[in-house]
Amino acid sequence: MNFVFALVFLLSGAMFLVRDPEGFLPALLSGGEKAAALSLALLASYCVWLGFFRVLEETGLAGKLSRALFPAAKRLFRSDDREALTLACENLSANFLGLPGAPTPLGKRAVEKFCAAKNGYAADVLFVLNATSVQLLPTTVIALRAAAGSSSPADILLPTLLSTLISTLLGLLFLRLLSPKRGKFA
Repeated sequence: MNFVFALVFLLSGAMFLVRDPEGFLPALLSGGEKAAALSLALLASYCVWLGFFRVLEETGLAGKLSRALFPAAKRLFRSDDREALTLACENLSANFLGLPGAPTPLGKRAVEKFCAAKNGYAADVLFVLNATSVQLLPTTVIALRAAAGSSSPADILLPTLLSTLISTLLGLLFLRLLSPKRGKFA
């Protein structure tokens, strides 16, 4: 993939140099400047939301949200492994709140636990839920829109919630239909 990106960049640069040699370097520097500014804006957003998640963890609210998801998760994942289900529920609650970076280690550990228990279906369900990621607060998209100068960056809330909800339901439906074997909770 790096080769493809490098090739696209080199071909684009060569075409730009042929068409507008004087504009190449200013455009390249301007693009780098915008990329650095966007990276700093995203870094600030990530720091705020990861700090928020830490506060949720410290106050016990993250655990309460995770416990609220537990009964449904037990049936959804078709698992009795309490530790794996707890990790999966924490992953889902962090994704639901749109917290960047926080769900990844939780999801990775949950998948390891599901695979160790030979429950590939649960690992597949968690993969689908993470790929489609129902989000109440799409923090990264809001941060990107704010950094781009949007007058109302949070206008994306309802469309994001609806689209992620529909994609999650479709993903779970397809997984259920295409799953080679039904678990004991089927």
